[in-house]
Amino acid sequence: MQDKKPGFIARMRSSMAANIIGAIVMILCVLGVLTSAISLASFTEAFKKEYSTTTYHIADTATTLINGDHLEAYLEGGESEEYLRTRRFLENYCKKISVSIIYVIMVDRSDYGSFTSIFNHVNNSVDNTSYTEWELGYKRATSDEEYRRKYKAIYEEGALYETIYSTNTTGNIHPHITTIVPVKDTAGDVAGLLCIQRPIRELRDARRPYLLTIAVSTFMVALLASMLFAFYFRSRYAMPIVRVSDEATRFAKENTKGEPLGRISRFAEIGNLAVSIDTMETDMVNHIEELMRATAEKGRIDTELSLANTIQENSIPNEFPAFPDRSEFDIYAAMTPARAVGGDFYNFFLIDDDHLAIIIGDVSGKGIPAALFMMVTNILISDRTQLGKTPHEILAEVNDIICVRNTAEMFVTVWLGILEISTGKLTAANAGHEYPAVKDPDGSYELFMDRHGFVIGGMDSVTYQEYEMHLEPGSRLFLYTDGVPEATASDGRMFGTDRMLAALNRDPEGPPETALKNVRAAVDGFVQDAEQFDDLTMLCLEYKG
Repeated sequence: MQDKKPGFIARMRSSMAANIIGAIVMILCVLGVLTSAISLASFTEAFKKEYSTTTYHIADTATTLINGDHLEAYLEGGESEEYLRTRRFLENYCKKISVSIIYVIMVDRSDYGSFTSIFNHVNNSVDNTSYTEWELGYKRATSDEEYRRKYKAIYEEGALYETIYSTNTTGNIHPHITTIVPVKDTAGDVAGLLCIQRPIRELRDARRPYLLTIAVSTFMVALLASMLFAFYFRSRYAMPIVRVSDEATRFAKENTKGEPLGRISRFAEIGNLAVSIDTMETDMVNHIEELMRATAEKGRIDTELSLANTIQENSIPNEFPAFPDRSEFDIYAAMTPARAVGGDFYNFFLIDDDHLAIIIGDVSGKGIPAALFMMVTNILISDRTQLGKTPHEILAEVNDIICVRNTAEMFVTVWLGILEISTGKLTAANAGHEYPAVKDPDGSYELFMDRHGFVIGGMDSVTYQEYEMHLEPGSRLFLYTDGVPEATASDGRMFGTDRMLAALNRDPEGPPETALKNVRAAVDGFVQDAEQFDDLTMLCLEYKG
């Protein structure tokens, strides 16, 4: 079957040129966004400063219409002719300069917590607001702590003016700026405060075209820079590297010498790489020819062993998680043969929706004979388990079948268990296999001294005893072959079950995969460089309920 060519998106994802150019584009875009943000912040700050200064001049001009010596007299004498004349001036000024409010107040200087209105003029048409004018003598509390600080700064600290930005407004009150300036008497003392409220929609309206200009400019610069960089990178780097890559890929597929690349780039690194590919092809072709002649027989044997290993691996479950759609349990297993193929095996499968079969075994002997015996035993046990028989019945039947034609006088130890998933009841039988290790919830791993029957294939008509145990949610079952406790260091010491239990209890609450990794790490650390003489197989089940 002809290989299907990858799609355009897949090719772009795997292309070095596309990825590098894409990264450059991304960097330019990020820099553009950062530049836009900084520029916008600077523009906003400069606009606000200019807006604040302009509003101050408007407010300061308005103070020339007010006689600061008469503010208290206005409150005491009511709406005198002078008061009314000043009021008309301020009202006309409010309309001519298009501000929302002009008002003059006298603040309670004891705590700046309230003020009294002297003049108040509203122009709601400027910003489509709904302010109501205050009458002469109207008293109210200061709006908030910020206003109190501003009032105090003018009265006590001699501030020329203060500005307040109100951007988070609700209802029919729109964002605005309030500039406060002092109204002084002839002695130069602050007699009152004149406040001008001015909408700041101009700031919003001015930022839109500015931001659009920055965005368009950034995009155009990024696009132009990307095109220039893409052209330069493709001609100087990408094409020579592609030629080297294509030649290396061709040689990997065909193992034949092609046309020499030579120095295809003026850059030393790429040129040297091309020359190295040419040299490698020549050396590899010569080496392959010599190797094929010298190792033809060994290659045939290795191929057969590799095929046997593949067949053996495929005869047991080796994809994890094994049951991704089942949350009641988790299981993990691993087998490492001492040679290319081994005699250990494990198996697990669902008999039905509520029963899980678990098998582990260890065949006497090593190599291909043990592997064949292992596969036969695994198939016989699995087939009879699927028929719904109990563990002791299955082991007895398999033993009798094997004993009929066991001229090689091989045997196998087997531990077989059937877990009722809904209840946690585990029914098991042991045919001369190692004791399992069991961990109760919140407990530690301990050996479970179960009943041992005779090995499978040793003698016919053997009766096997089965037993039951109940797994609570959080319980764990660890099965293994004798390759674990009998792993031997260079000085002749064996690993033993005590070290195995210690490794399991290093992380007793960990998942099954962690349990196996901890034991394997402990075994490797114990034997170090000593040769592995026996297969090493482990299986761990976590019952979650």
